[in-house]
This record gives sequence, structure tokens and C-alpha cells, in this order.
Amino acid sequence: MDSERPLILLTNDDGIHAEGLRRLREVAETLGEVVIAAPSSEQSAVGHSITLYDPIKAHEVYKHGVFYGYAIGGTPADSVKLAMHYLLPRKPDLVISGINNGANLGINVLYSGTVSAATEAAILGTPAIAVSIAAKRNPPFEWAFPFVKRIAAWALLNGLPEGIALNVNVPALPPDQIKGIRITRQSLSRFHETFERREDPRGDFYYWLSGESVPNIEDGGVDVVSLREGYVSVTPLFYDLTAHKHTEELACLITKI
Repeated sequence: MDSERPLILLTNDDGIHAEGLRRLREVAETLGEVVIAAPSSEQSAVGHSITLYDPIKAHEVYKHGVFYGYAIGGTPADSVKLAMHYLLPRKPDLVISGINNGANLGINVLYSGTVSAATEAAILGTPAIAVSIAAKRNPPFEWAFPFVKRIAAWALLNGLPEGIALNVNVPALPPDQIKGIRITRQSLSRFHETFERREDPRGDFYYWLSGESVPNIEDGGVDVVSLREGYVSVTPLFYDLTAHKHTEELACLITKI
């Protein structure tokens, strides 16, 4: 491995054989040396879960006789942890997670394995980017390429503030129709969730999570609106979930209990 070139770790939550990861590799290899460590199976919506009570298996994956990456029998966060602590020859210069089928916006960033992989890298002290494209079926991954390359190259050159990961969402539009890149805030939009009750052939009931997005009235500074307006949304995320602006107010209330 060329120690002169940046080392880039790629991961995702769709599994090591996902097309989005394969296409991301095409872009990343133009920027540095690439190592893939991704879940061996689909891990969407597992959030930032990690494996504590079972061993984590890892095996090498070869495609057309050439080493492709490490398949990790765990979550996206597990994949990043194991790669950075054991599998990589040195600390990576950048971690990129994706390219995810469908956007990761608003409250969904808390559930997203794609975003959590990037957040885990940030916790471990490495600049990280999560990338999603806003298309679930037949996503045109190549439309995201110019923006992934620009943002990743910038992060390699300048680094990121300590503990920060970038959540990047690209509209499902040809690059020449995308209006630009915006630094955005995480939207507070969420789903109105319901459960569909169904009956299996044995007469037992099961429940299927369903629902629809509940739009908030928000400005163009948030991820959801910026994406809808045709911009690439780049939201800096930090793993400190403390509601700092309310700590003083709540401290006063607690003293009255």
C-alpha cells in the first residue's frame, strides 16, 4: 500500500456487495488508497448499535480474483471500529460511508446505519462523510460522483473540526441541474408512524411499520428543504446530544423539585 497517498476507509449499511459501495469505490480510488470494511449483510436502520455479546466475524472478499474488502459480521459502527483498530495498516485519513439508496434527512439520521458509521469514525478522531442519494429505486449513483469527489477532496486537504462528520445528501438530478452545495441544519421533520396489523397463514398476527413524512414549515437552511430545492445538502453532525441551550433553564427547575 502506498503510504504517500491518503488512506480512505469505505463502509456502508447496505452490505459489502451493495452497488452504492462499489460505485463509491470508483470515486475514492481517484483520491487515495482505498480499503473497504462493510457489513456482510444488510444493516439499514440499525443506528449506532454495536456488538457486545457475540464475536464479530470478518472475512476477505475477492471479486474476479482481486481483493475487494473485508465483510464484517456486525453493524456499520462495528465495521468502522474493527477496521480502525485492527484491519487497517494505519489510521485512515478519511472515512466515507455510502452511497446510500435514499436520503438520510431530519430525525432519520438517528436511525441511519450509514450516518452512524461516519459518526463512529468521528468519535475515533477521523474526518468522516456519510453520502446518500435521494432515490430508492435504480439510484443514479454517478450523478453524486462530482460532489462526493469535491467534498472528499476538500476534507482530505483541510480536515474537519474534531468530532464532526458531514451528512451529505445529493438530489436525484443530473449534475448540471443541481444548483450547488449548501451547508445545512438537520431538519426536525419526522414520520407519522403507524403499524399495519396482518395475519399469517397460521392465524398469528404480526405488525409492519408504516407511515408518511410529516413536513414542518422550515426554511432553506435545513437539509430537507435544501434537497427539495435542488441543492446538495451538507449537514455537520456532532455526537454530543446535550441540549445546551436548555441546561440552565432545566437546572433552575430541578432545584425546585
